[in-house]
Amino acid sequence: MSLIHADNLAPQPWTDIFTDDTCIDRRKCYRKVPMKVLGLSVGRTGTASLRHALERLGYLHTYHMMCASVENPPDCLMWLDALNWKYDGIGDFGQREWDQLLGHCQAVCDWPACAFAKELIEAYPHAKVILTTRDVDSWYASVMKTVYWRATDPEHKFVSQLSWAASMYYPMLNKFFDTFFHGDFEKYGKQVYLDHLAEVRSLVPPDRLLEFRIDEGWEPLCNFLGEEVPDTPFPNGNDMKSFSERCRRRNRRQLMNSALHISVRVVTIGGAILVAGAGMYYNFRR
Repeated sequence: MSLIHADNLAPQPWTDIFTDDTCIDRRKCYRKVPMKVLGLSVGRTGTASLRHALERLGYLHTYHMMCASVENPPDCLMWLDALNWKYDGIGDFGQREWDQLLGHCQAVCDWPACAFAKELIEAYPHAKVILTTRDVDSWYASVMKTVYWRATDPEHKFVSQLSWAASMYYPMLNKFFDTFFHGDFEKYGKQVYLDHLAEVRSLVPPDRLLEFRIDEGWEPLCNFLGEEVPDTPFPNGNDMKSFSERCRRRNRRQLMNSALHISVRVVTIGGAILVAGAGMYYNFRR
């Protein structure tokens, strides 16, 4: 069954004070800026670095999985709608919905967007397309220790039962892995990676496509986009250690939010029971 975003977006608890999440309902949004760049590689190919590089060049905003996972978790519901539409044939997801979800962005990269390469190319035919590439074996090893670990982490699953944000992110992340990687990343991951690159190449004319490795730095990217090369180092971040540390920190903060929320409810209910009990006792003594 498809999640209908407007019906399933619960208000953000006021007790979520240990995280900086926003609660923007993208279904109420629209396109504000033109979409100029589609980064359609899978994650762990330098997409976080690409995001920072594009934003350094003025492509604001550049959408990345972290926009949904740690910045505006309600986006996950709309991505889940998109996945349900593409892989299960449930509901509709077209130009209007892409403009709602990505209307504030001039660029997009990383997953889950990569699962919609064909759809995004059709929705934004004038956008330039970028593929960040990496040796398939090193990519696979990186995913196994980061995003796949996150998708299968029992602690993350537990947090998703309590946390407002994780309850939206965890199902979407797992839906992405189950569908894009044919239900078995360990078995099909490498082949899906190679097939995905081939598919994007077949969809885009050479003059609209850039393939490059992050370690090549600014020049290939800036030449392709017609931008001046900045006088700052090319961004480099989101290594495996930083990824796992950030996820553990995120889990702790979400659990702190949940603990505060539960404590407030217990105190509120306990206080109400105490007041009611005192009233009954007073009336009985009269």
